[in-house]
Amino acid sequence: LRFDPTQPVLLQGRDGLSRKGPQEKQASYYYSQPQLAVHGTLQFQGKAFEVAADASTPTRNRAWLDHEWSEELLHPDAVGWDWIGMNMDDGSALTAFRLRDKAGGALWDGGSFRHPTAGLFPFTRGEVIFQAVRGWTSPLTQTTYPVEWLVRTPADFYTVRAVVDAQELDSRTSTGAIYWEGLADLIDSNGHHAGRGYLEMTGYARPLRL
Repeated sequence: LRFDPTQPVLLQGRDGLSRKGPQEKQASYYYSQPQLAVHGTLQFQGKAFEVAADASTPTRNRAWLDHEWSEELLHPDAVGWDWIGMNMDDGSALTAFRLRDKAGGALWDGGSFRHPTAGLFPFTRGEVIFQAVRGWTSPLTQTTYPVEWLVRTPADFYTVRAVVDAQELDSRTSTGAIYWEGLADLIDSNGHHAGRGYLEMTGYARPLRL
């Protein structure tokens, strides 16, 4: 597969420095490349499937790349996070996240919205709210994850809905973490399909340690 940029790099946070906690040192350097055009071939059960952009639906077959690094990320009271990165049907890009404390509340939150012509709008603390709507319990680990959310942002109120519930990743034999990361649909406040991207949830099986 080949991934070709269709938009400039998106610098998250303040010029690429994304705050992740109450203390200034809890931050990461973070950039995204949304709306990557995907071309190539997928092989499945002996059959080849061509992947290419469709002129009639230019946002179809789009990917998202994130690169994030830091010396210190999580506050001692943080147990995990909920995060979405969405390629929107009109070419916009939506990022929203919250870090959860032991009680399940938001220790920190943030994100951004970038419109193809109107520009980038970073979110400030307190502007992003995640509200769980429906849960799914993993038969492997017995961990329950919210697989449908109501996510409030300054851009709109969105429903985030997993395309497939069973997208848990068990990496106990490598990194040690058990988390959920997978494909999800984005529905706007009028009930219309607004985009598709990734939902990531960590710290539900046990507190995440980084």
